[in-house]
Amino acid sequence: MSSKIPTREQAFNLLTQYNKSDSLIKHALAVEGVMRYFARQRGEDEDKWGAIGLIHDLDYEQFPEEHCRKTEEILREQDWPEEYIRAVVSHGWGMFTDIEPQTELEKVLYAIDELTGLVVTTALVRPSKSVMDLKTKSVKKKWKDKRFAAGVDRSIIEKGCKMLDLELSDLITDTIMGMREVAEAIGLKGEN
Repeated sequence: MSSKIPTREQAFNLLTQYNKSDSLIKHALAVEGVMRYFARQRGEDEDKWGAIGLIHDLDYEQFPEEHCRKTEEILREQDWPEEYIRAVVSHGWGMFTDIEPQTELEKVLYAIDELTGLVVTTALVRPSKSVMDLKTKSVKKKWKDKRFAAGVDRSIIEKGCKMLDLELSDLITDTIMGMREVAEAIGLKGEN
């Protein structure tokens, strides 16, 4: 059985087939935007990185207890490439799966998944409610307050930085830049 390379439209349709929550869809779009940004920065396949970012939490709304494992099952049924499936499953390393991120793509997804949540929350408490004028230092300031966005597991982001050999500030900056490209779709464009 040969796997087919999914289009962005197919990935989005699959996402919305399993997810109705506006916040989960916006999270998927944010992660997609950041993955595309990182792919471009690294000379990688933007469509592949984007599709993986888009469907990384495919099962989360309907099957939270089977997170990552149910996505693996769904993607296999859809005949997605093994590389895509492994990347998605690896983002749950240490929490939901024992598949450790190995490739650059997997490491980026692992590092930025939680970080997008912190960036969103930081943007929403600003007067502009926008990522367009959000600065790295604002996110770093909120990073230090463990009560702020308490659901964001900062240790995962730190592990991701180490895997990528990146400073936290650089990861935050690149994440913000990627999210700016999809700011309107994720509701964080503000009034600018």
